[in-house]
Amino acid sequence: MTTRGIRGAITVSKNDRDEILSATKELLLKIRADNFLDLPDIAAVIFTVTQDLDAEFPAVAARELGWNDTPLLCNLEIAVPGSLARCIRVLLLVDSDKPQKDIKHIYLREAVNLRR
Repeated sequence: MTTRGIRGAITVSKNDRDEILSATKELLLKIRADNFLDLPDIAAVIFTVTQDLDAEFPAVAARELGWNDTPLLCNLEIAVPGSLARCIRVLLLVDSDKPQKDIKHIYLREAVNLRR
């Protein structure tokens, strides 16, 4: 078994607790579905948010989805001029036998602009 990284990102329209939680859940569920992940396969999750998002930790969304035994970490990104606004990024570390080329990274809403 190998540890693989799965990247993802999503944007929200405003700094609002419910919107942050809803968007984070949407992203996590899509990553799990598209990569056929079982919850025990997820070794850890690292979240980052842009500095304009402070209404809630995205990790709360994972806990609300039942990810109670998964280690979670939230970080604040540096403010880089011209960077994407109101963005939630995630890195899932997963145990998988899949080759790296078969991993599906997920970018939703304005975050699709991060992956040209």
